[in-house]
Amino acid sequence: MRKFWLLLYYGFAQYVPAPYSSAALGNRLRGYVCSKLFRHVGKNVDIRHRIYFGPGSRISIGDYSGIGDDSILGQDAEITIGNNVMIGPQLMIYTANHKIGRQQLLREQGSVHAPVTIEDDVWIGGRVIILPGVTIHTGAVVAAGAVVNRDVPPYAIVGGVPAKVIKYRE
Repeated sequence: MRKFWLLLYYGFAQYVPAPYSSAALGNRLRGYVCSKLFRHVGKNVDIRHRIYFGPGSRISIGDYSGIGDDSILGQDAEITIGNNVMIGPQLMIYTANHKIGRQQLLREQGSVHAPVTIEDDVWIGGRVIILPGVTIHTGAVVAAGAVVNRDVPPYAIVGGVPAKVIKYRE
C-alpha cells in the first residue's frame, strides 16, 4: 500500500498547484497523502508543491506547520518538525554527510547520519540549508539563505553562512 501512496504523491499530488492558502485543495490533498507516508502528520499542515522527501517514513510534522515549495528533505535519519513552524520555499534538510578521514579515499568512507529537529514556533526563511544533527529550538528565526551547521538557541534570530546569532526575539 505504501507504494500506492508514493506513486500518488510523486506522480500526481506534488504537482497540483495551489494558491497561497493552507485550505487550498492541492495543499489538503498533499497533506492527506503525506499522512499515509510520514511517521506523523498533525492538524492543518500546509505541504506546498514539488517537495521531495524520499519515502517519507522518518518525517514527523506537527500541527499548523508547513513546508515551502520546492523543498528537499533528506531522509537518512529522523526529521522532526514541531507545531506552528513556518518554512519558506526551497528548504534543504540533510541528515547524512560524508566521512572525511585521511586514511582512505573520500568516496570509500561512507557517511554518518544524524537527525534534524525543528521545535515549535519556528520561522525558517527561503533557501535555508540545515545540516545533519542540528536542532532549531523553540521560537527561533532563521534568515533566508542561511546555512545552519549547529544548534540554534531558543528565540534566537540567526543568519549567514554559516548561520550565527544576530539577536534574540524580544
